Amino acid sequence: MQALRAWAEAYDSGWPEAARGVDRSLVRTAVRFTLEELAVSSPGRSVEVRVPPAGAVQALPGPRHTRGTPPNVVETDEQTWLALATGRSAWGDAVARGAVRASGARADLSRVLPLITVGSRT
Repeated sequence: MQALRAWAEAYDSGWPEAARGVDRSLVRTAVRFTLEELAVSSPGRSVEVRVPPAGAVQALPGPRHTRGTPPNVVETDEQTWLALATGRSAWGDAVARGAVRASGARADLSRVLPLITVGSRT
Protein backbone atom coordinates (compact mmCIF):
# COMPACT_ATOMS: atom_id res chain seq x y z
CA MET A 1 0.00 0.00 0.00
CA GLN A 2 2.92 2.34 0.69
CA ALA A 3 4.18 1.83 -2.85
CA LEU A 4 0.74 2.64 -4.24
CA ARG A 5 0.53 5.78 -2.10
CA ALA A 6 3.92 6.95 -3.34
CA TRP A 7 2.87 6.38 -6.95
CA ALA A 8 -0.43 8.21 -6.37
CA GLU A 9 1.34 11.22 -4.85
CA ALA A 10 3.62 11.44 -7.87
CA TYR A 11 0.70 11.02 -10.27
CA ASP A 12 -1.31 13.72 -8.53
CA SER A 13 1.62 16.13 -8.49
CA GLY A 14 2.13 16.20 -12.23
CA TRP A 15 1.24 13.35 -14.53
CA PRO A 16 2.83 11.91 -16.58
CA GLU A 17 6.36 13.06 -15.83
CA ALA A 18 6.20 12.74 -12.05
CA ALA A 19 4.58 9.29 -12.02
CA ARG A 20 7.01 7.98 -14.60
CA GLY A 21 9.87 9.18 -12.43
CA VAL A 22 8.86 6.89 -9.57
CA ASP A 23 11.37 4.12 -8.88
CA ARG A 24 10.67 1.05 -11.07
CA SER A 25 10.71 -1.38 -8.15
CA LEU A 26 8.17 0.75 -6.30
CA VAL A 27 5.89 0.82 -9.37
CA ARG A 28 6.15 -2.95 -9.74
CA THR A 29 5.33 -3.42 -6.08
CA ALA A 30 2.26 -1.19 -6.47
CA VAL A 31 1.15 -3.12 -9.56
CA ARG A 32 1.58 -6.50 -7.87
CA PHE A 33 -0.33 -5.25 -4.83
CA THR A 34 -3.26 -4.07 -6.96
CA LEU A 35 -3.29 -7.27 -9.01
CA GLU A 36 -3.51 -9.24 -5.77
CA GLU A 37 -6.36 -6.99 -4.66
CA LEU A 38 -8.18 -7.71 -7.93
CA ALA A 39 -7.81 -11.46 -7.38
CA VAL A 40 -9.17 -11.15 -3.84
CA SER A 41 -12.03 -8.76 -4.61
CA SER A 42 -13.09 -10.56 -7.82
CA PRO A 43 -12.14 -14.21 -7.34
CA GLY A 44 -12.23 -16.58 -10.26
CA ARG A 45 -10.19 -17.63 -13.25
CA SER A 46 -12.14 -16.49 -16.29
CA VAL A 47 -10.07 -13.38 -17.17
CA GLU A 48 -6.30 -13.06 -17.26
CA VAL A 49 -5.07 -9.55 -16.47
CA ARG A 50 -1.52 -8.93 -17.65
CA VAL A 51 0.62 -5.95 -16.67
CA PRO A 52 4.05 -6.73 -18.07
CA PRO A 53 6.65 -6.94 -16.80
CA ALA A 54 5.22 -6.61 -13.27
CA GLY A 55 2.78 -9.50 -13.21
CA ALA A 56 -0.41 -11.20 -14.22
CA VAL A 57 -3.39 -12.63 -12.40
CA GLN A 58 -6.50 -14.61 -13.20
CA ALA A 59 -9.70 -13.21 -11.74
CA LEU A 60 -13.46 -12.84 -12.15
CA PRO A 61 -16.00 -15.60 -11.87
CA GLY A 62 -16.93 -17.67 -14.88
CA PRO A 63 -15.55 -20.57 -16.86
CA ARG A 64 -12.05 -21.51 -15.74
CA HIS A 65 -9.25 -21.47 -18.25
CA THR A 66 -6.43 -24.02 -17.86
CA ARG A 67 -4.40 -24.41 -21.08
CA GLY A 68 -3.14 -22.30 -23.98
CA THR A 69 -4.05 -18.69 -24.58
CA PRO A 70 -6.96 -17.65 -22.38
CA PRO A 71 -10.10 -16.52 -24.25
CA ASN A 72 -10.48 -13.44 -22.02
CA VAL A 73 -7.35 -11.32 -21.70
CA VAL A 74 -6.71 -7.77 -20.53
CA GLU A 75 -3.25 -6.32 -21.07
CA THR A 76 -1.90 -2.87 -20.27
CA ASP A 77 1.23 -1.09 -19.07
CA GLU A 78 2.07 -0.41 -15.43
CA GLN A 79 1.15 3.29 -15.38
CA THR A 80 -2.21 2.73 -17.05
CA TRP A 81 -3.04 -0.16 -14.73
CA LEU A 82 -2.31 1.89 -11.63
CA ALA A 83 -4.39 4.77 -12.97
CA LEU A 84 -7.28 2.36 -13.58
CA ALA A 85 -6.88 0.60 -10.24
CA THR A 86 -7.03 3.91 -8.34
CA GLY A 87 -9.78 5.56 -10.38
CA ARG A 88 -7.49 8.10 -11.98
CA SER A 89 -8.42 6.79 -15.40
CA ALA A 90 -11.72 5.38 -16.61
CA TRP A 91 -11.86 1.95 -18.25
CA GLY A 92 -13.65 3.17 -21.37
CA ASP A 93 -11.21 6.03 -21.89
CA ALA A 94 -8.18 3.76 -21.56
CA VAL A 95 -9.63 1.24 -24.00
CA ALA A 96 -10.60 3.97 -26.48
CA ARG A 97 -7.10 5.45 -26.56
CA GLY A 98 -5.53 2.01 -27.00
CA ALA A 99 -3.82 1.93 -23.61
CA VAL A 100 -5.71 -1.27 -22.74
CA ARG A 101 -6.07 -4.29 -24.98
CA ALA A 102 -9.07 -6.35 -23.97
CA SER A 103 -10.21 -9.46 -25.80
CA GLY A 104 -13.03 -11.82 -24.99
CA ALA A 105 -16.61 -11.46 -23.84
CA ARG A 106 -15.65 -11.22 -20.16
CA ALA A 107 -12.68 -8.86 -20.56
CA ASP A 108 -14.49 -5.67 -19.51
CA LEU A 109 -13.19 -4.66 -16.08
CA SER A 110 -15.29 -1.51 -15.75
CA ARG A 111 -17.56 -3.15 -13.17
CA VAL A 112 -14.66 -3.97 -10.81
CA LEU A 113 -12.55 -0.82 -11.18
CA PRO A 114 -11.39 1.20 -9.37
CA LEU A 115 -10.04 -1.24 -6.82
CA ILE A 116 -8.60 1.16 -4.26
CA THR A 117 -9.11 4.80 -3.42
CA VAL A 118 -5.83 6.37 -2.39
CA GLY A 119 -5.04 10.07 -2.08
CA SER A 120 -6.89 12.55 -4.23
CA ARG A 121 -8.14 11.73 -7.71
CA THR A 122 -7.71 14.11 -10.62
